[in-house]
Amino acid sequence: MNRQLSLLTPSGHLTLGNLLGALRPMAARQDDAYYGLSDLHAMTSTHDPALLRARTTEMATLLLAAGLDRATLFLQSRVPAHTQLAYLLECTAYTGELNRMIQFKEKGRGNDSTRVSLYTYPVLMAADILLYRPTEVPVGADQRQHVELTRDLAIRFNNTYGAVFTVPAVVTPAAGARVMDLSDPTRKMSKSADAAGSVFLLDPPDVVRRKVARAVTDSDTGTDAVRADPDKPGVTNLLEILTACGGSADGLTTYGALKRSVTDAVVAELEPLQKRYAELAADPTYVDGVYRTGAERCREVTAPVLAAAEAAIGI
Repeated sequence: MNRQLSLLTPSGHLTLGNLLGALRPMAARQDDAYYGLSDLHAMTSTHDPALLRARTTEMATLLLAAGLDRATLFLQSRVPAHTQLAYLLECTAYTGELNRMIQFKEKGRGNDSTRVSLYTYPVLMAADILLYRPTEVPVGADQRQHVELTRDLAIRFNNTYGAVFTVPAVVTPAAGARVMDLSDPTRKMSKSADAAGSVFLLDPPDVVRRKVARAVTDSDTGTDAVRADPDKPGVTNLLEILTACGGSADGLTTYGALKRSVTDAVVAELEPLQKRYAELAADPTYVDGVYRTGAERCREVTAPVLAAAEAAIGI
């Protein structure tokens, strides 16, 4: 069975979209699975250290609350091999490749105050992947370029210094729940703290109700207004959320009724997770222990790969 690897960046608060589209599939696949928090990737732009720690702790606890209790959970920053291998790969990468990376082109090129880490983080992402030797990397369209770079660096390193890395295949994951922003259903829910259209996993019921009540629909008032339709992205998004949370649109004919049903389904979906989160947050030593054990396991798994790369490159 292919080793499972996934990292989430603690750049904000996890959303309902993260739960339905990422955490659920991760919870269903925990054998030989390594799920990490890429806290180093959260430092590619201006950040508040205390806020980064708080978000990392919150996200670490939420992963456990979501049922990820059999996989190996870890913080990227607690596994030194990630940054050590990243430098070796930087000695293999070309500036032309990094200049073409979308994040740098859109957010950093031409700005003298751009952090170097924004330019080089695709190489750190390549190290994140290659250290665990997965044979496949399921990836969405927004990250495909980074995995292609990972493949290129692995092939170049192997051809230049000797066969060290498994070159992973890029695979398209099975379609999961795709939850869009309630205020702008043309974009995905964001982890940003000021995202009015995002339902965060720790939002209390009254906040969920308010956000859903303000969700964009359209001006259609016909008896069949509540229907999935490409021309009705807001309504379609609400229907998909309702279904993904175990609800049903049967008998719903108005947007008010739809929003009430969505609210009830989302609140019911989040209730057990929030309860478990509160229990775990009250016992931080347990959460710390899970991630400390996970980091130890990761150091064991990654040490031979790093050692092989160092020997091959001449150190």
